[in-house]
Amino acid sequence: MAVIGIAILYAIFYVWLGVDSPGAMKVTDLPLLLVGYGFGASFVALFAQLGGGIYTKAADVGADLVGKVEQGIPEDDPRNPAVIADLVGDNVGDCAARGADLFESIAAEIISAMILGGTMAQRCKIEDPSGFILFPLVVHSFDLVISSVGIFSIRNKGDLGAIEDPMSILQKGYSVTIILAVLTFGLSTRWMLYTEQAPSAWLNFALCGLVGIMTAYIFVWITKYYTDYKHEPVRTLALSSSTGHGTNIIAGVSLGLESTALPVLVISVAIVSAYWLGHTSGLVDESGTPTGGLFGTAVATMGMLSTAAYVLTMDMFGPIADNAGGIVEMSQQPESVREITDVLDAVGNTTKATTKGFAIGSAALASFLLFSAYMDEVATFANVPFNQVDIAIPEVFVGGLLGSMLIYLFSAWACSAVGRTAQEVVNEVRRQFIERPGIMDYKEKPDYGRCVSIVASASLREMIKPGALAIISPIVVGFVFRVLGYYTGHPLLGAKVVAAMLMFATVSGILMALFLNTAGGAWDNAKKYIETGALGGKGSDSHKAAVTGDTVGDPFKDTAGPSLHVLIKMLATITLVMAPIFL
Repeated sequence: MAVIGIAILYAIFYVWLGVDSPGAMKVTDLPLLLVGYGFGASFVALFAQLGGGIYTKAADVGADLVGKVEQGIPEDDPRNPAVIADLVGDNVGDCAARGADLFESIAAEIISAMILGGTMAQRCKIEDPSGFILFPLVVHSFDLVISSVGIFSIRNKGDLGAIEDPMSILQKGYSVTIILAVLTFGLSTRWMLYTEQAPSAWLNFALCGLVGIMTAYIFVWITKYYTDYKHEPVRTLALSSSTGHGTNIIAGVSLGLESTALPVLVISVAIVSAYWLGHTSGLVDESGTPTGGLFGTAVATMGMLSTAAYVLTMDMFGPIADNAGGIVEMSQQPESVREITDVLDAVGNTTKATTKGFAIGSAALASFLLFSAYMDEVATFANVPFNQVDIAIPEVFVGGLLGSMLIYLFSAWACSAVGRTAQEVVNEVRRQFIERPGIMDYKEKPDYGRCVSIVASASLREMIKPGALAIISPIVVGFVFRVLGYYTGHPLLGAKVVAAMLMFATVSGILMALFLNTAGGAWDNAKKYIETGALGGKGSDSHKAAVTGDTVGDPFKDTAGPSLHVLIKMLATITLVMAPIFL
C-alpha cells in the first residue's frame, strides 16, 4: 500500500503540474509535495499503536491479575470474564498496530529518500534524476516479491528435528529473503543509480544497501538473544524469580538496560559506514564537494526495510499462535494440545520482539533521513545554508532538553493509561466473580462483552492525552522560539530549536524503546520458560513472581515501547510538514 499510494500520488502530481515543462516545477522538487502522505501515515500509526496497545495490555493485565494470581485459573480459561477482550486485543495491538507502524516506516523512508535523491541529483547536475528519485519505489516493489518467496520457502519436509522448532523454520525463510534481497538490491542499484558522471557510484550505493540488510539481520539476532528463553539472559531472569517478585523486577530492568548497548553500536556503525560509502561514491557538486553521504544513509535504510514484508509476517505469527492457545484452552482440549500451542506462543513472543527490534532500527535510520530532509527543506525555504545545529546556543540546548523530556512524559502517560484501564478491568472481573459465584463451577457464563466494552472505550479515551502531546509539542515549541527569534534578531532560531528537539527526542526515544521492548519481551518469555516445567512450573512461587514481571512488562513491550517507534518518526514528519511556520 505504501508503494502503490506514493507511486500514484507521484504520477498524479507529475502529470497535473506538468513537471519539467517551461516555467513548471522541477522533478527534483516534486517529492516535497509527498510529505503530507507521510504525515497522514504517522498520524494513523500513532493512534493505532497507542490505542491498540492500551486495549490489548489493559485486557491482558486485568485478565492475568485476577484470573491467574487471585483465582488460580489457567491463562485463557473460559471462566475469566476478560479472556475475550485479551484475545481480541492481540489482534488489535500486534497485527493492526504493527502493520501501521511498518507502513509508516516504509512511507517515511521512501519519501525522505526521494527528497534526498532529488536534492543530490540537482546538486550534481545529473541529466536524468528520475532514477535517484524513483529508486525507493523499485526497491520496495522487489520486497513484495522476495518476501513472498521467503514465505513459501519455509515448508520443511526433510529435517524432522527442525520441524520441532518453529523458530528455526522462520529463520530459514528469513535467511532466504535476506539472500534474495542482496541480489535484487544489487540489480536495482545498477539499473537505477548508474550515471556517467560517476560510473562506480552504483556499487558504493549497493554496498550501502548491504550495510542496511546486514543491520536488519543483526538486529533480529540481538533481539532474539535477549528475549528467547533458549538463551542465557532470559534463563537468568527466570532463575531470579525463584527468590521473589522484587528480584525478578530488578533482573528484568537490568536486562532491558543492558540490551540497549549492542543495537546502538550496530546503528552507529551502519550510519557512519553508509555515509562514508556514499561520500566516496564519486558524486560531487559544481565545486567538487562530495554530495552522496546522506543519500548513502538513505540507501542503507532502504536496505534495512527491503525485507519488511517478511518481518511483518513473522510478527503476525505471534497473535495467531496466542489466539490458537486461547481457543485450545477455552474449548478444553487435552493438555498435550496446550503444550504444543505453548511452544508456538513462546516462539510468537520472540518473533514479536524481533519485529519490534527491527522496527526500532528502521525508525532510527528513517528518523535520521527525515532529519536530513528537514534540514534541506529549511535551507530551501529560507534560501540560506542550514547544515548544522549548534547546541551551545542556550535556546537550542533547551529545545534538546524538551525533546528528551517529551519521550519520558509520553512513555509515562502511555503506561499510566494502561494502568488506569487495567484497574477498570480488574474491578469488573472481580465483580463478576463475586456476583456470579457459579462462574468457577461452569454453572454461570461470564459477561465477556462488558470487559470488551470497557477496554474499547477506555483505550480511545486514554490515548487522547499522550497523542495530543506528541502532535502539539513540536509545533508549539517551534512557533514560540520563532517569535522569540524574531524579536532577538535570530531569524532561524525556531528552526534550530526544533532541529535540536528532534535530534534529542530521536536519541532518547531509541534508547527508551529498546529498553522497554526488550525488558517486556524477556519478562514474558521468562514466564513461558517456567510454564514449561522449569523452576517448579505453573503455580509455583517462581511462576507467581514471573507473572508479576510479565504484568509489569506488558505495557512496556506492547504499549509504550512500540508507540515510541511511531512517535520519533511522527515528530520528524511533523517538523518536515510544518517547517515553513518555524521560519
